Amino acid sequence: MTASRPYLLAIDAGTGSGRAVIFNRNGQQIASAQHEWWHKPDPRFEGSMDFDVDGNWGLLSNAIRAAIGKAGISPSDIVAVSATSMREAFVLYDADGKEIWACANVDSRAGREVGDLKRELPDLEAALYAQSGQTFALGALPRLLWLKRNLPDIYERMHRIAMLSDWVLARLSGVIASDPSNAGTSGLFDLESRNWLPSAMGRAGLKDDIFPDCVETGTVIGRVTPKAAEETGLAAGTLVVMGGGDCQIGTAGTGLVKEGDCAVLGGTFWQQIVNVSPKVTDTAMDLRINPHVVPGLNQAEAISFFVGIVMRWFRDSFGAEEVAAAGRDGDPYTLLEQKAAEVPPGAYGIIPIFSDVMHYGKWYHAAPSLLNLSIDPQKSGKAAIFRALQENAAIVAARNLSNIFALSGKTPDKIVFAAGASKSAHWAQILSSATGLPVVTPVVKEATAFGCAAAAAVGAGLYPGLADAANDWIRWDRRFEPIADHKLVYDEAGERWARAYQLQRQLVDEGVTTAMWKAPGL
Repeated sequence: MTASRPYLLAIDAGTGSGRAVIFNRNGQQIASAQHEWWHKPDPRFEGSMDFDVDGNWGLLSNAIRAAIGKAGISPSDIVAVSATSMREAFVLYDADGKEIWACANVDSRAGREVGDLKRELPDLEAALYAQSGQTFALGALPRLLWLKRNLPDIYERMHRIAMLSDWVLARLSGVIASDPSNAGTSGLFDLESRNWLPSAMGRAGLKDDIFPDCVETGTVIGRVTPKAAEETGLAAGTLVVMGGGDCQIGTAGTGLVKEGDCAVLGGTFWQQIVNVSPKVTDTAMDLRINPHVVPGLNQAEAISFFVGIVMRWFRDSFGAEEVAAAGRDGDPYTLLEQKAAEVPPGAYGIIPIFSDVMHYGKWYHAAPSLLNLSIDPQKSGKAAIFRALQENAAIVAARNLSNIFALSGKTPDKIVFAAGASKSAHWAQILSSATGLPVVTPVVKEATAFGCAAAAAVGAGLYPGLADAANDWIRWDRRFEPIADHKLVYDEAGERWARAYQLQRQLVDEGVTTAMWKAPGL
């Protein structure tokens, strides 16, 4: 056996894609494969966003096969597999363990149910927030009430609920179980006991016996079944290990295992996170509080919406030249960024209107817009807009982090920047200057897969805990120091953006424009 064996497989069912990533026992990424996906609405129900369990399992299975092929290893060399996923999304099962319904993370069909819950049980949302750290915005409770009213046959057959990462593991092992980090984002989970909160269901008149066993991340829950082996190319009998929510497991993988540690994960959404004491809560309900995958810690989190999707929209709408030049194996984003890097900080005053800062209790975004464009093509062309989008993502992140620092009472000495956006050194430098803090990037940028593989390593007995795996594996790539002059530019741009955004939200309130996303019930 070589020093790099055995291998570990991480499966990441993200918002915009499904990925399979193979690591060796030293935490080095060996191979990966992914398929982009999106989640279609049910045309019968406004705001719906279904999750296609059969179609997406096919894509994940193909990704697993492709990753094994790229790695050039035998499936039996993979000793353990774990899974992470977008949070808030969940799958329902009948008594035979068959999936009967599933939704993606930002499904917002339950608007009427949120309104009814707030009107009929006016204290319920605040009471549940105090216990779970979650509001109704992305919570499971209104969605399950919607299901009872609109699809009663499925509601009556509902026997178990599981989060999306749990669904991946159930497909592999046949075992339905959950972990605190992802279950915590359902809003039906108690931060203090780190277990499900059946009483929340009872207060809303819903079934309270649908919860699977809850185990900590890194726990072995089963083995790959012969059926799953045939579908994925994995070896039957491979250990299946509990994973977790993408944000928490990703931050643990990058070494955020102590109170006060801070990270920005730049993926489809951008998550800004600080590890906090279990005593920290936000009475204003502007931020969410999630269980960490590290017992004894919670995370205060703010989310920037659709940052990665906005960049994909720009690439697909305006980057045909770069897509063609990059070819099949190239990266058009790199080519776009090379041009954007020539644009001065401030991007000629362009004001992108996409994600707002987080207001968890009343969460909606203005209509996607670009304001203050010049008719000078040099100042409003592709390069300038691309830079403006990058700067805006960093400015919104900085303002979200400022709110978290105020809540926790602690400002970190650095920010860990990970996930897809951190591949860009240019973007990492912008983030450092916008926040005024040093930014470090890990060698392995795919933080969620990295943390997920660390969970698999714990399950395989290679490490006693996630912190041990993370501390042994983490390698830092680069460090970026804030540029004082640029921070002044971004601070001023942030003030103009905040004023413009306020007015753009007003246009949504007046029905003139349509929100990019609005929490149900608003």
